[in-house]
Amino acid sequence: LPTPPARLPYVPHVPPMALLGKVTATTFALERPCCVFNGHADVSDTVWLVVAFANASATFRNPLSLADVPPYKQLPTAHSYMTLGTAAASYSCSAPSPPVLRVGGDTACRDQGRQDPCNGPLPSPGPYRVKFLLMGCRGPKAETCWSEPILLRRAASPSTINPVPTRRGSAVVVIASILASLGAVLVTTVLGALGAKMWGSLCHQDLGTNAFIRRSYRTHHIPPALPQPLPLSSGYNPPGLCCSVLQPPAPC
Repeated sequence: LPTPPARLPYVPHVPPMALLGKVTATTFALERPCCVFNGHADVSDTVWLVVAFANASATFRNPLSLADVPPYKQLPTAHSYMTLGTAAASYSCSAPSPPVLRVGGDTACRDQGRQDPCNGPLPSPGPYRVKFLLMGCRGPKAETCWSEPILLRRAASPSTINPVPTRRGSAVVVIASILASLGAVLVTTVLGALGAKMWGSLCHQDLGTNAFIRRSYRTHHIPPALPQPLPLSSGYNPPGLCCSVLQPPAPC
């Protein structure tokens, strides 16, 4: 009887970090199992990924040789397949490699045969369970635990899409109307204030110019000239002038 493979405590899982397309309708990403097979793998060994429907993972039997590896095209009938056969050295601690694996990412291998297992798109949402299996020239050598069930996204059926936009509730309509009215009032107030300020500035300029142009120049009032008194002559006294003493003429 073949020696049963070593059971490794590693559990495959979808990476926790944010990743574009981490789970889609036909694919999902797995964290790469680095340093998991150290001490069990030789240079010539290969690590495989086993993909099975969640309800069929308990009945899956490891293949005894590469000729018994279940291919992708038997998934609908066998409910499991093996893919991503990779040299064990690629999963060593020092190997430079991408941090994730993409399951179901090869759309060009739908019709390939048993001799060339492929990584084709998954045909249904699942759920699926996966595990890594280390195989040597004499059969399986080590395996990881099965993952938790992985459910893919479901594509929406065209018949379930409503082409008519959903009507908004009355409360939303009332709130939107109030906000629109307040916005209109605010805009009107601001425009009115700006218009009044500009109009006042123009009026001040007009008043200053017109006041200068229309202002009449008025001369100072000059009273009419009074009659000058006649010069005094000898022997004549103007009326109203009284002389108390008349001086005799000086002798010649």
